[in-house]
Amino acid sequence: MWSLVVPTSMGVRITPMNSQPVHCSDTFYLQATSAESNVASVSSFLGLPVKVLTTFVKDSPIARFIKDNLAGRHITYEGVDVEQGGPWGYRHQFNIADTGCGPRGPRVHNDRAGEVGRTLNIKDFDLDRIFGKEGVRILHLSGLIAALSQETSNFCLELARTAKKHGTLISFDLNYRASFWKGREKELADTFRNIAGISDILLGNEEDFQLCLGIEGPEEGGKDLASKIESFREMINRTRRSFPGTSVFATTLREVISTSEHLWGAIMFEGDTWHIIEPREITVLDRIGGGDGFVGGLLYGILKEWEPEKWIRFGWATGALATTQITDYAQPADEEQVWSIWKGNARVRR
Repeated sequence: MWSLVVPTSMGVRITPMNSQPVHCSDTFYLQATSAESNVASVSSFLGLPVKVLTTFVKDSPIARFIKDNLAGRHITYEGVDVEQGGPWGYRHQFNIADTGCGPRGPRVHNDRAGEVGRTLNIKDFDLDRIFGKEGVRILHLSGLIAALSQETSNFCLELARTAKKHGTLISFDLNYRASFWKGREKELADTFRNIAGISDILLGNEEDFQLCLGIEGPEEGGKDLASKIESFREMINRTRRSFPGTSVFATTLREVISTSEHLWGAIMFEGDTWHIIEPREITVLDRIGGGDGFVGGLLYGILKEWEPEKWIRFGWATGALATTQITDYAQPADEEQVWSIWKGNARVRR
């Protein structure tokens, strides 16, 4: 039985050393990455069986690098090897990003030309085996993958329908990206609403709910914390009327003081109960992946069948953990380390 299954398009990220900007650097750190595998890493590092469904470029050294990295993260992978088709054919995406420093914010450049993940096709996977014979507790979907291409849109929708048929919980992080939606607005709106309509867990900020699902936005309010929380409450109350089958809604709350100092919080609606973590100060090494870390911790709490108030607390802490590591995914040593972060206990453990 798989605890968590995530479809994803794997790629690599290159990051300048010593917190320098990309254009000023000649030495970079290379890592294998994707938002969805970032989410899965929390559960995989804490010992739960996790699988990613993806696709690779055949005989590519980058594909080999990615496969080895996933194995090192204790993540099982399944996917076809696609012929490159020559030098101008398929490849794995490149994410070129610096971490920023002090008053200089991070800058990210996505280079996704020829991305092999756009070929993800439902025909390449035996869904009856994965969901029926092997079994899956949670399927986690991302709007990034659902919007990559017509093939991946259909892929994610059919995964969700199969998961629903087999009693698997469905988590959907909306992840709106305007550049992905350009020229496909109606098609993607229909797909996203269909997936959301059978999802148990919906994740995203106010913009995600408005632009992906067509939910009316909240009344214009202030930018202070209380106003942000009230706006999200208003948004979720409207979303619940459109998607009554969803039982959990969540998002993070972030205020940036400087690149290395953030206020980090979260809000979740579960059943009929609101759970709010007011933003607390955290020290940030690299902010990229903090939101994925939050989702990963939240899903881990659900998989462990904890009380709902522990889901959001654990997610807050795994999100904070991710921002302290040079990888853009959290690598928890154990649950104790995560709970120490939640408690604010940074003392040395010998």
